[in-house]
Amino acid sequence: MTPVTVFAGRKVALFGLGGSGLATARALIAGGAEVAAWDDKTESRDKAAGEGIGIVDLATADWADFASFILSPGVPLTHPQPHWTVGKAQGAGVEIIGDIELFFRERATIAPDAPVICITGTNGKSTTTALISHVLHQAGRDVQMGGNIGTAVLALEPPAARRVHVIECSTFQIDLTPSLAPSVGIQMNLTPDHLDRHGTLEAYAAIKERMVEAADIAIVGVDDEASKQMARRRAASGRPLVKISGEQPLDEGVFAGVTANAGKLDTRIVEVRDGKPRVVANLAGIGSLRGSHNAQNAAAAFAACVAVGLSAEEVAAGFKTYPGLAHRMEEIGRVGRVVFINDSKATNADSTEKALTSFRDIFWILGGKAKEGGIESLRRYFPNIARAYLIGAATDAFAATFDDDGRVDYLRSGTLDDAVAAAASDAATHPGEAELAVLLSPACASYDQYPNFEVRGDAFRALVKALPGFKAG
Repeated sequence: MTPVTVFAGRKVALFGLGGSGLATARALIAGGAEVAAWDDKTESRDKAAGEGIGIVDLATADWADFASFILSPGVPLTHPQPHWTVGKAQGAGVEIIGDIELFFRERATIAPDAPVICITGTNGKSTTTALISHVLHQAGRDVQMGGNIGTAVLALEPPAARRVHVIECSTFQIDLTPSLAPSVGIQMNLTPDHLDRHGTLEAYAAIKERMVEAADIAIVGVDDEASKQMARRRAASGRPLVKISGEQPLDEGVFAGVTANAGKLDTRIVEVRDGKPRVVANLAGIGSLRGSHNAQNAAAAFAACVAVGLSAEEVAAGFKTYPGLAHRMEEIGRVGRVVFINDSKATNADSTEKALTSFRDIFWILGGKAKEGGIESLRRYFPNIARAYLIGAATDAFAATFDDDGRVDYLRSGTLDDAVAAAASDAATHPGEAELAVLLSPACASYDQYPNFEVRGDAFRALVKALPGFKAG
């Protein structure tokens, strides 16, 4: 835990008693603050009260008593409309901040030079966060990873000179962190997302850009126009900038170069300094880092780890042992030449696109509760599909897309267990000797058949492991 001492002896209000809210309340109390906490859910309030956290109805409280208001990042600050507590705080002139702001204020007090790497972006931030943490740990560094991934930031050990914090940040969290000041700030990419919470793409992008503006060293992906503009503005400021790309060579920065080698594609990470390129890592054979999206993730991780003192050799060695994240292009194992990939986290077409670029001859399991636009944007990847297996509520809509296109052979499987059985059988009898992939990348939410994408991915994993001849990767 990181005790928050900056509010010692003062009273603060807190709304939202989920995992990060409870961690925040504990950290504030440990640091000497008096916490007045509330949540709309009775069970959440009861759990907090059972830990000795003060429960106060913020609807009737005297807000003039509060030095600050800590808002859970899952609660609307501005859109679609501010939560009622936001109006209360604003009416009383009380600042509204989040748990990552508390972390940075505490760092400024106890260890202002402690290294902190923060990662944001629409896609890839979780993998990049986990990859950086893994590489640093493998190199013997004291690493604390959390934020929007895994552990709440205030549940981590406190900042210290020889301890590196690696923090994934959502836009909701950045919006509540006015003192954001990472040693290294990474902006991966930007596509339309969470517009219900930010109103416009421009507002969403502006929040992301705070990471670029605030960092001592900014690492910025330049594979989309919005992020490229952020990089240009950072460069114009004269402050340190490292550009990254998973798709194109750069004159300075870190990029992924793809070459053919014995019929397979090798992805090499290339660092360019003072106009001089050198290959610093090869991702060939690292199943957890397949695809151009992971090439960008690896480029960002390389730049970040070097920025905090690792050698290129240490980073390359760490890449080779990276296990990957569950449900994100997770290699479950093999049956003969068929590899089984769990990409259940791909709940929209944009995420699934990354998977479809990573393989040829794909036996694709997809479907669930469809997002707006369905799979229309994926038509250019249909030639990669050996056969598709449709499950869940999106079956009719996706079948109509395939029928209209005419290039994809598909089966209405209905359920995941039937889809896995059919895909495994079809792949086993597919002609040739090249590697094949049975890919669960649904391009849909799971809510029609599963409570969340994790449960869906776990079900896929269990079905695959039960197949005859299965060998773990």
